[in-house]
Amino acid sequence: MSVQTRTHKFKIKKDDMVEVIAGKEKGKRGRILRILREKDRVVVDGLNLVKKTQRRRSQNDKGGIIEIEAALHASNVMLVCKKCGPTRIAYKIDGTVKKRICRKCGEAL
Repeated sequence: MSVQTRTHKFKIKKDDMVEVIAGKEKGKRGRILRILREKDRVVVDGLNLVKKTQRRRSQNDKGGIIEIEAALHASNVMLVCKKCGPTRIAYKIDGTVKKRICRKCGEAL
């Protein structure tokens, strides 16, 4: 028996500005640091901070409790358009180039 891993396609990319639309961080914005496709999650810069204990790795390295960004589910974030704020994404094909555009105003993202 083989186990298939399903990875989902995301309309958002790394370094996109997103806004959280659900959960304890609702209304906050940040840039995407990482996309975890196999878990349908994204890590947003400065949001969903959790405390984690870290060991000393070397003599001069400092251990202790650090704050690190935890992953959010991808359905809880929405891409932010420069003109109109949080929006859904559409695609427009110009010849051989596929571009992402804002559903509200039609501007390229």
